[in-house]
Amino acid sequence: MKRIALLSLALLMVAGMVFASGAAESRAGLDIGIAMPETHVERWQRDGAALLAGAQAAGYRAEVTYGDADQGRQNQQIQDFITKGARLLIVGNINEGVNSVVREAAEDGIIVIAYDRLITGSDAYDYYITFDNFKVGEFQGRAIAEALDLANVSSSSPKNITLFAGSPTDNNANFFFDGAMSILRPYVQSGALNVVGPAPLRSSDAAFTRIATENWRADVAKARMENLLSNDARDVVLDAVLAPNDTLARAIIEALAADAKYDTTDTLPVVTGQDGEIASVQAIRDGRQYMTVFKDTRDLAAGAVALADALLSGSAPSIAGARLDTETYDTGLKVVRSYLLEPVNVTAENYRQVFIDSGYYTEAELR
Repeated sequence: MKRIALLSLALLMVAGMVFASGAAESRAGLDIGIAMPETHVERWQRDGAALLAGAQAAGYRAEVTYGDADQGRQNQQIQDFITKGARLLIVGNINEGVNSVVREAAEDGIIVIAYDRLITGSDAYDYYITFDNFKVGEFQGRAIAEALDLANVSSSSPKNITLFAGSPTDNNANFFFDGAMSILRPYVQSGALNVVGPAPLRSSDAAFTRIATENWRADVAKARMENLLSNDARDVVLDAVLAPNDTLARAIIEALAADAKYDTTDTLPVVTGQDGEIASVQAIRDGRQYMTVFKDTRDLAAGAVALADALLSGSAPSIAGARLDTETYDTGLKVVRSYLLEPVNVTAENYRQVFIDSGYYTEAELR
């Protein structure tokens, strides 16, 4: 009887060891979890694919998910990464609702890198990688100022502009807008530039919420442009539209083109953009969209993987083409270490050099 008891105890111990070993193995099944916010904006698909390929090429076990612009869904995806034993998370969040799982990750000792979108309202992470988003806005504002020759426009015959901004839950939208308005604001204040519709001069102005575009949705931007054309912009000719990205720019152009005042390429206003999406590069080539700002997600993904590799190996991060900013990006609870890459201004004059010569797109893709 005693031998049976001892054998039973031994079997229980072995079973416990097997279970513990299995648990350890499952928790070691993932190194890097990559959580992207959505797929309806083309660039996020490219980011996710580039991050996954880069992490795997560096020898890490990695997975990528897309949140479909639903923070609850993204939180479940991140919790799944945590359960799988991820050592590091790269998160392009949707809104501040991500904070609970970022905190959960931190409590489990998981490193979190905010990717291209600052995770506001959180002190549970230390690293952020993005482009110089204020400069992105400056490029957009300067493009409008130069295209309309605002330096030589008088208040007696002002140019007309209407303003759009990105998602109110995306901190980058503030940087884009404030960068653009740092260029355009003096012309508004001098009377050379007349704002049609809501006229915030800074993202901190109350009217900013009236020009923001929920979740960067094209249908929301198109509907707002149609409403402007039927109301505030009905009796004026718009010379420019500040559009924060390419997806919204094309939706705005579609609404404009349906109006008799803007139904030809020559009568369309100057419309800005960002991200270098294929359809917008074609629109720039064909004279429908004036410009875009290219943020080479290959470089951003490579930088994020380099940062992840350094943090996981305990070495000092060194990210090609990025500058370290330890003062600007405040989550509201702490300032995080931020690595900023340089954006590129793109017009009809240099789109081939930027996109085709660099190999980002092929000739066939842009036909």
